[in-house]
Amino acid sequence: MKTYHKYLLLILFSAFSVVAFGQGNNDAQALIKEGVALHDAGKYDDAIAKYNAAIKIDPENPSAHYELAFTLFTAGKGKEAIPILEKLIQINPKSGGAYDLLGSIYDDDKQPDKAIDYYKKGVKADPEYQRLYFNLGILYLRQGKNAEAEANAIDAIKLDPKHASSQRVYALATYNQQKLGASLLAWCSFLILEPQTQRSVEAYKFVQNILNHGIKKTGEKSVTLTLSQKDVDGPNLLLPTAILAATTDKTGLSKTDSLTLQLKSVFGISDNFGAKSADAFYKSFYSDYFKKLAATDNMEAFVRLISLTANKEENLQWFKDNGAKLSALDAWVTTTKREP
Repeated sequence: MKTYHKYLLLILFSAFSVVAFGQGNNDAQALIKEGVALHDAGKYDDAIAKYNAAIKIDPENPSAHYELAFTLFTAGKGKEAIPILEKLIQINPKSGGAYDLLGSIYDDDKQPDKAIDYYKKGVKADPEYQRLYFNLGILYLRQGKNAEAEANAIDAIKLDPKHASSQRVYALATYNQQKLGASLLAWCSFLILEPQTQRSVEAYKFVQNILNHGIKKTGEKSVTLTLSQKDVDGPNLLLPTAILAATTDKTGLSKTDSLTLQLKSVFGISDNFGAKSADAFYKSFYSDYFKKLAATDNMEAFVRLISLTANKEENLQWFKDNGAKLSALDAWVTTTKREP
Protein backbone atom coordinates (compact mmCIF):
# COMPACT_ATOMS: atom_id res chain seq x y z
CA MET A 1 0.00 0.00 0.00
CA LYS A 2 2.76 2.47 0.86
CA THR A 3 4.27 2.11 -2.62
CA TYR A 4 1.22 3.78 -4.10
CA HIS A 5 0.73 6.40 -1.42
CA LYS A 6 2.26 9.43 -3.10
CA TYR A 7 0.90 8.35 -6.49
CA LEU A 8 -2.63 8.11 -5.09
CA LEU A 9 -2.34 11.49 -3.43
CA LEU A 10 -1.26 13.05 -6.71
CA ILE A 11 -4.27 11.56 -8.49
CA LEU A 12 -6.67 12.76 -5.84
CA PHE A 13 -5.24 16.27 -5.85
CA SER A 14 -5.31 16.41 -9.64
CA ALA A 15 -8.81 15.02 -10.01
CA PHE A 16 -10.28 17.52 -7.59
CA SER A 17 -8.12 20.55 -8.24
CA VAL A 18 -11.06 22.55 -9.55
CA VAL A 19 -13.11 21.85 -6.44
CA ALA A 20 -10.39 22.11 -3.83
CA PHE A 21 -8.31 24.95 -5.12
CA GLY A 22 -11.16 26.74 -6.87
CA GLN A 23 -12.77 27.25 -3.49
CA GLY A 24 -9.56 28.68 -2.16
CA ASN A 25 -9.21 26.11 0.61
CA ASN A 26 -5.48 26.59 0.88
CA ASP A 27 -5.62 26.02 4.63
CA ALA A 28 -7.13 22.56 4.13
CA GLN A 29 -4.51 21.66 1.54
CA ALA A 30 -1.73 22.84 3.84
CA LEU A 31 -3.10 20.68 6.66
CA ILE A 32 -3.26 17.65 4.36
CA LYS A 33 0.34 18.19 3.32
CA GLU A 34 1.38 18.40 6.97
CA GLY A 35 -0.60 15.25 7.69
CA VAL A 36 1.14 13.31 4.94
CA ALA A 37 4.54 14.34 6.30
CA LEU A 38 3.50 13.22 9.78
CA HIS A 39 2.19 9.93 8.41
CA ASP A 40 5.47 9.30 6.60
CA ALA A 41 7.27 9.97 9.90
CA GLY A 42 5.11 7.37 11.63
CA LYS A 43 3.27 9.96 13.73
CA TYR A 44 -0.16 8.65 12.92
CA ASP A 45 -2.20 10.31 15.69
CA ASP A 46 -0.79 13.71 14.78
CA ALA A 47 -1.49 13.06 11.09
CA ILE A 48 -5.08 12.07 11.88
CA ALA A 49 -5.58 15.32 13.78
CA LYS A 50 -4.38 17.30 10.74
CA TYR A 51 -6.75 15.49 8.37
CA ASN A 52 -9.71 15.99 10.71
CA ALA A 53 -8.87 19.69 10.88
CA ALA A 54 -8.77 19.82 7.08
CA ILE A 55 -12.17 18.12 6.84
CA LYS A 56 -13.60 20.61 9.32
CA ILE A 57 -12.52 23.43 6.98
CA ASP A 58 -13.55 21.58 3.80
CA PRO A 59 -16.03 18.74 4.54
CA GLU A 60 -16.09 17.58 0.92
CA ASN A 61 -12.33 17.43 0.41
CA PRO A 62 -11.61 13.98 -1.10
CA SER A 63 -7.89 14.03 -0.40
CA ALA A 64 -8.45 14.65 3.31
CA HIS A 65 -10.90 11.75 3.51
CA TYR A 66 -8.60 9.37 1.67
CA GLU A 67 -5.51 10.32 3.67
CA LEU A 68 -7.41 10.02 6.94
CA ALA A 69 -8.65 6.55 6.00
CA PHE A 70 -5.23 5.49 4.77
CA THR A 71 -3.53 6.58 7.99
CA LEU A 72 -6.15 4.86 10.13
CA PHE A 73 -5.63 1.65 8.17
CA THR A 74 -1.86 1.93 8.46
CA ALA A 75 -2.21 2.48 12.21
CA GLY A 76 -4.20 -0.76 12.55
CA LYS A 77 -7.57 1.01 12.82
CA GLY A 78 -9.01 -0.12 9.51
CA LYS A 79 -12.59 -0.50 10.74
CA GLU A 80 -12.63 3.16 11.75
CA ALA A 81 -11.71 4.04 8.18
CA ILE A 82 -14.74 2.32 6.61
CA PRO A 83 -17.32 5.14 7.11
CA ILE A 84 -14.74 7.68 5.94
CA LEU A 85 -14.19 5.76 2.71
CA GLU A 86 -17.93 5.36 2.22
CA LYS A 87 -18.19 9.14 2.51
CA LEU A 88 -15.39 9.49 -0.03
CA ILE A 89 -17.33 7.29 -2.47
CA GLN A 90 -20.32 9.61 -2.02
CA ILE A 91 -18.09 12.56 -2.85
CA ASN A 92 -16.50 10.75 -5.79
CA PRO A 93 -18.30 7.57 -6.94
CA LYS A 94 -15.39 6.79 -9.27
CA SER A 95 -12.74 6.74 -6.56
CA GLY A 96 -10.76 3.59 -7.27
CA GLY A 97 -8.54 4.34 -4.29
CA ALA A 98 -11.49 4.26 -1.90
CA TYR A 99 -12.68 0.86 -3.18
CA ASP A 100 -9.14 -0.47 -3.12
CA LEU A 101 -8.60 0.58 0.47
CA LEU A 102 -11.98 -0.83 1.53
CA GLY A 103 -11.02 -4.13 -0.09
CA SER A 104 -7.69 -4.10 1.75
CA ILE A 105 -9.42 -3.40 5.06
CA TYR A 106 -11.80 -6.36 4.66
CA ASP A 107 -8.99 -8.58 3.43
CA ASP A 108 -6.94 -7.63 6.49
CA ASP A 109 -10.00 -8.44 8.62
CA LYS A 110 -10.10 -11.94 7.07
CA GLN A 111 -13.25 -11.25 5.06
CA PRO A 112 -11.96 -12.16 1.58
CA ASP A 113 -15.37 -12.40 -0.09
CA LYS A 114 -16.25 -8.89 1.00
CA ALA A 115 -12.81 -7.70 -0.10
CA ILE A 116 -13.32 -9.23 -3.55
CA ASP A 117 -16.73 -7.56 -3.76
CA TYR A 118 -15.23 -4.13 -3.13
CA TYR A 119 -12.35 -4.70 -5.53
CA LYS A 120 -14.84 -5.68 -8.24
CA LYS A 121 -16.99 -2.64 -7.51
CA GLY A 122 -13.85 -0.57 -7.80
CA VAL A 123 -13.05 -2.06 -11.20
CA LYS A 124 -16.49 -1.06 -12.44
CA ALA A 125 -16.13 2.42 -11.00
CA ASP A 126 -12.56 3.00 -12.18
CA PRO A 127 -11.39 0.40 -14.75
CA GLU A 128 -7.98 2.07 -15.09
CA TYR A 129 -7.05 1.67 -11.43
CA GLN A 130 -4.28 -0.93 -11.61
CA ARG A 131 -4.07 -1.75 -7.92
CA LEU A 132 -7.60 -3.22 -7.90
CA TYR A 133 -6.67 -5.94 -10.40
CA PHE A 134 -3.41 -6.67 -8.58
CA ASN A 135 -5.17 -7.10 -5.24
CA LEU A 136 -7.81 -9.31 -6.83
CA GLY A 137 -5.02 -11.45 -8.26
CA ILE A 138 -3.39 -11.77 -4.84
CA LEU A 139 -6.65 -12.78 -3.19
CA TYR A 140 -7.55 -15.33 -5.86
CA LEU A 141 -4.04 -16.75 -5.68
CA ARG A 142 -4.40 -17.18 -1.94
CA GLN A 143 -7.71 -18.98 -2.48
CA GLY A 144 -6.23 -21.36 -5.03
CA LYS A 145 -8.26 -19.83 -7.86
CA ASN A 146 -5.30 -19.67 -10.18
CA ALA A 147 -7.11 -19.01 -13.46
CA GLU A 148 -8.82 -15.99 -11.91
CA ALA A 149 -5.51 -14.86 -10.40
CA GLU A 150 -3.85 -15.13 -13.81
CA ALA A 151 -6.60 -13.13 -15.52
CA ASN A 152 -6.40 -10.29 -13.01
CA ALA A 153 -2.60 -10.28 -13.08
CA ILE A 154 -2.79 -9.85 -16.86
CA ASP A 155 -5.11 -6.85 -16.45
CA ALA A 156 -2.77 -5.37 -13.84
CA ILE A 157 0.28 -5.84 -16.09
CA LYS A 158 -1.50 -4.27 -19.04
CA LEU A 159 -2.04 -1.13 -16.96
CA ASP A 160 1.49 -1.14 -15.48
CA PRO A 161 3.94 -3.38 -17.38
CA LYS A 162 6.76 -2.52 -14.98
CA HIS A 163 4.91 -3.53 -11.81
CA ALA A 164 7.09 -6.41 -10.61
CA SER A 165 4.55 -7.67 -8.07
CA SER A 166 1.88 -8.16 -10.73
CA GLN A 167 4.34 -10.16 -12.82
CA ARG A 168 5.07 -12.25 -9.75
CA VAL A 169 1.35 -13.03 -9.35
CA TYR A 170 1.19 -14.07 -13.00
CA ALA A 171 4.28 -16.26 -12.56
CA LEU A 172 2.82 -18.00 -9.50
CA ALA A 173 -0.64 -18.44 -11.02
CA THR A 174 0.73 -19.99 -14.22
CA TYR A 175 3.14 -22.18 -12.26
CA ASN A 176 0.28 -23.50 -10.13
CA GLN A 177 -1.57 -24.40 -13.33
CA GLN A 178 1.54 -26.19 -14.63
CA LYS A 179 1.99 -23.64 -17.41
CA LEU A 180 5.69 -23.95 -16.80
CA GLY A 181 6.95 -22.17 -19.91
CA ALA A 182 4.79 -19.13 -19.25
CA SER A 183 5.79 -19.13 -15.60
CA LEU A 184 9.50 -19.33 -16.48
CA LEU A 185 9.34 -16.28 -18.72
CA ALA A 186 7.34 -14.37 -16.13
CA TRP A 187 9.92 -15.12 -13.43
CA CYS A 188 12.67 -13.95 -15.79
CA SER A 189 10.71 -10.76 -16.43
CA PHE A 190 10.23 -10.23 -12.70
CA LEU A 191 13.97 -10.64 -12.13
CA ILE A 192 14.79 -7.97 -14.70
CA LEU A 193 12.73 -5.55 -12.63
CA GLU A 194 13.75 -6.83 -9.19
CA PRO A 195 17.07 -8.69 -9.35
CA GLN A 196 18.37 -8.47 -5.78
CA THR A 197 15.71 -8.69 -3.09
CA GLN A 198 14.54 -11.57 -0.94
CA ARG A 199 11.76 -12.15 -3.46
CA SER A 200 14.47 -12.44 -6.13
CA VAL A 201 15.91 -15.42 -4.24
CA GLU A 202 12.50 -17.10 -4.43
CA ALA A 203 12.08 -16.18 -8.11
CA TYR A 204 15.45 -17.64 -9.10
CA LYS A 205 14.61 -20.88 -7.27
CA PHE A 206 11.46 -21.11 -9.39
CA VAL A 207 13.56 -20.58 -12.54
CA GLN A 208 15.86 -23.44 -11.53
CA ASN A 209 12.94 -25.65 -10.53
CA ILE A 210 11.27 -25.19 -13.92
CA LEU A 211 14.49 -25.72 -15.87
CA ASN A 212 15.08 -28.98 -13.99
CA HIS A 213 11.46 -30.16 -14.30
CA GLY A 214 11.45 -33.88 -15.08
CA ILE A 215 15.22 -34.01 -15.62
CA LYS A 216 17.38 -36.24 -13.47
CA LYS A 217 21.09 -36.71 -14.04
CA THR A 218 21.95 -40.43 -13.75
CA GLY A 219 25.57 -40.31 -14.87
CA GLU A 220 28.27 -38.01 -16.12
CA LYS A 221 26.77 -38.02 -19.60
CA SER A 222 23.30 -39.46 -19.07
CA VAL A 223 19.96 -38.20 -17.80
CA THR A 224 16.47 -39.57 -17.42
CA LEU A 225 13.19 -37.76 -18.01
CA THR A 226 10.35 -38.39 -15.57
CA LEU A 227 7.23 -36.64 -16.77
CA SER A 228 3.53 -37.00 -16.12
CA GLN A 229 1.12 -37.95 -18.88
CA LYS A 230 -0.12 -34.35 -18.86
CA ASP A 231 3.44 -33.15 -19.49
CA VAL A 232 3.88 -35.63 -22.32
CA ASP A 233 0.65 -34.56 -23.99
CA GLY A 234 1.24 -30.81 -23.56
CA PRO A 235 3.80 -28.07 -24.14
CA ASN A 236 5.74 -28.95 -20.97
CA LEU A 237 7.41 -31.77 -22.93
CA LEU A 238 9.16 -29.16 -25.05
CA LEU A 239 10.89 -27.60 -22.04
CA PRO A 240 13.24 -30.44 -21.01
CA THR A 241 13.81 -31.28 -24.67
CA ALA A 242 15.02 -27.75 -25.42
CA ILE A 243 17.04 -27.58 -22.20
CA LEU A 244 18.85 -30.86 -22.80
CA ALA A 245 19.52 -30.05 -26.45
CA ALA A 246 21.11 -26.75 -25.47
CA THR A 247 24.07 -28.33 -23.66
CA THR A 248 24.36 -31.80 -25.22
CA ASP A 249 27.94 -32.67 -26.21
CA LYS A 250 29.22 -29.41 -24.71
CA THR A 251 31.93 -29.72 -22.09
CA GLY A 252 33.66 -27.37 -19.68
CA LEU A 253 30.65 -25.11 -19.33
CA SER A 254 30.32 -22.81 -16.33
CA LYS A 255 26.97 -22.42 -14.58
CA THR A 256 26.49 -19.11 -16.37
CA ASP A 257 27.36 -20.67 -19.73
CA SER A 258 24.88 -23.52 -19.19
CA LEU A 259 22.09 -21.25 -18.05
CA THR A 260 22.68 -18.89 -20.97
CA LEU A 261 22.46 -21.72 -23.49
CA GLN A 262 19.41 -23.25 -21.79
CA LEU A 263 17.43 -20.03 -21.63
CA LYS A 264 18.38 -19.06 -25.17
CA SER A 265 17.07 -22.42 -26.36
CA VAL A 266 13.85 -22.12 -24.35
CA PHE A 267 13.22 -18.52 -25.46
CA GLY A 268 13.60 -19.64 -29.07
CA ILE A 269 10.62 -21.99 -28.82
CA SER A 270 8.65 -20.03 -26.24
CA ASP A 271 5.72 -19.25 -28.54
CA ASN A 272 4.78 -22.94 -28.21
CA PHE A 273 4.00 -22.47 -24.51
CA GLY A 274 0.95 -20.31 -25.18
CA ALA A 275 -0.76 -21.86 -28.17
CA LYS A 276 -4.34 -21.10 -27.11
CA SER A 277 -6.03 -17.93 -28.27
CA ALA A 278 -6.58 -17.03 -24.60
CA ASP A 279 -2.81 -16.83 -24.24
CA ALA A 280 -2.41 -13.97 -26.73
CA PHE A 281 -1.16 -11.79 -23.89
CA TYR A 282 1.55 -14.31 -23.04
CA LYS A 283 2.77 -14.39 -26.63
CA SER A 284 2.84 -10.63 -27.17
CA PHE A 285 4.19 -9.62 -23.75
CA TYR A 286 6.50 -12.48 -22.86
CA SER A 287 7.31 -14.81 -25.74
CA ASP A 288 7.94 -12.20 -28.43
CA TYR A 289 10.03 -10.14 -26.01
CA PHE A 290 12.31 -12.96 -24.89
CA LYS A 291 12.72 -14.32 -28.42
CA LYS A 292 14.06 -10.90 -29.34
CA LEU A 293 16.38 -10.94 -26.33
CA ALA A 294 17.73 -14.38 -27.29
CA ALA A 295 18.73 -12.99 -30.69
CA THR A 296 20.92 -10.26 -29.14
CA ASP A 297 24.39 -10.29 -27.58
CA ASN A 298 22.86 -9.41 -24.19
CA MET A 299 22.11 -12.92 -22.97
CA GLU A 300 25.14 -13.33 -20.72
CA ALA A 301 24.51 -10.00 -18.99
CA PHE A 302 20.83 -10.94 -18.65
CA VAL A 303 21.65 -14.32 -17.11
CA ARG A 304 24.09 -12.76 -14.66
CA LEU A 305 21.44 -10.21 -13.69
CA ILE A 306 18.69 -12.73 -12.98
CA SER A 307 21.09 -15.03 -11.10
CA LEU A 308 22.57 -12.20 -9.07
CA THR A 309 21.30 -13.49 -5.72
CA ALA A 310 22.64 -16.99 -6.39
CA ASN A 311 26.16 -15.96 -7.47
CA LYS A 312 26.39 -12.46 -6.11
CA GLU A 313 30.12 -11.99 -5.64
CA GLU A 314 31.03 -13.45 -9.03
CA ASN A 315 28.32 -11.59 -10.92
CA LEU A 316 29.01 -8.25 -9.28
CA GLN A 317 32.66 -8.59 -10.23
CA TRP A 318 31.65 -9.45 -13.80
CA PHE A 319 29.44 -6.36 -13.98
CA LYS A 320 32.33 -4.28 -12.64
CA ASP A 321 34.63 -5.66 -15.33
CA ASN A 322 32.00 -5.52 -18.09
CA GLY A 323 30.16 -2.27 -17.50
CA ALA A 324 29.59 -1.74 -21.22
CA LYS A 325 27.73 -5.05 -21.49
CA LEU A 326 25.51 -4.17 -18.55
CA SER A 327 24.82 -0.78 -20.14
CA ALA A 328 23.96 -2.49 -23.42
CA LEU A 329 21.45 -4.74 -21.66
CA ASP A 330 19.95 -1.77 -19.86
CA ALA A 331 19.64 0.13 -23.15
CA TRP A 332 17.96 -2.86 -24.79
CA VAL A 333 15.47 -3.28 -21.95
CA THR A 334 14.73 0.44 -21.97
CA THR A 335 14.14 0.74 -25.70
CA THR A 336 12.56 -2.61 -26.59
CA LYS A 337 8.81 -2.21 -26.70
CA ARG A 338 6.59 -4.82 -25.08
CA GLU A 339 3.00 -5.26 -26.21
CA PRO A 340 0.75 -5.89 -23.21
